[in-house]
Amino acid sequence: MAIREINALADIAADYDAIFCDVWGVLHNGVRSWTPAWKALAREREAGRAVVLITNAPRPKGPVCEQLALLGVPDEAFDDVVTSGDVTRALISQNARMIFHIGPDRDMSLYDGIDVEMAEEREASAVVCTGLFDDDTESPADYHEILRRLRARDLPFICANPDIVVERGDRLVYCAGALAKDYGQLGGRTLIAGKPHAPIYREAMARAASVLGREPDSSRVLAIGDGMTTDVKGAMDFGLDLLFISDGIHSREYGEPGKPDPQRLADHLDGFGAHPVATMTKLR
Repeated sequence: MAIREINALADIAADYDAIFCDVWGVLHNGVRSWTPAWKALAREREAGRAVVLITNAPRPKGPVCEQLALLGVPDEAFDDVVTSGDVTRALISQNARMIFHIGPDRDMSLYDGIDVEMAEEREASAVVCTGLFDDDTESPADYHEILRRLRARDLPFICANPDIVVERGDRLVYCAGALAKDYGQLGGRTLIAGKPHAPIYREAMARAASVLGREPDSSRVLAIGDGMTTDVKGAMDFGLDLLFISDGIHSREYGEPGKPDPQRLADHLDGFGAHPVATMTKLR
């Protein structure tokens, strides 16, 4: 499979009315942002395209925008942000009131304004997972026993961040998606609204429509991302063109960071049945 590698987003952006751009791994790595990436989005926004950031962050839009600002991504780089936290709130409201929370305290804004009550494990009627309690020191192996207990009670497992791992600086840390995967392998029922699932893309289309004054045709929407099971699969399932950022969480699977081997990259994408319109090492 021949892959088109481009030098700048502007090389293909004229074919689109809206851009759905991943955040973690494309705009920042949890420690610092990449100026050429947000400047590329800002230029397309100035050209009249709707730029919607679409992220699997388990927090609502407000706290995510605050994090972006702290990392140096200005408001001029995007029109709107839709998060997995935003669309997961509906799942929480529809499925339970007594919640057993798995994840760090920084994610508690997910529940703001929702009529739920935090409960101990034995009293809960549903589980909401935003991540590991301490992703600096823990791994999914530390959760085997608790997941077995939850599965024995057949509790629904609401995953607020479908990512398996994300970059944090120069290392990878586990996310809620890793625990949801293990829970599903135990036969448990998982509920997910973030990427690659349709609810977050439907919400992104609605946000783009509010910017453009009309809903864009899906053939005129470009998705940008680096995650195969989230960004790539989501774009494919929703019928969107994809710009694949190769210098992300999978970079070591087809070369060194910043130096993908073209044939190995092509084989990697082909193995997922992915056919992006173009690739770049980093967004610019």
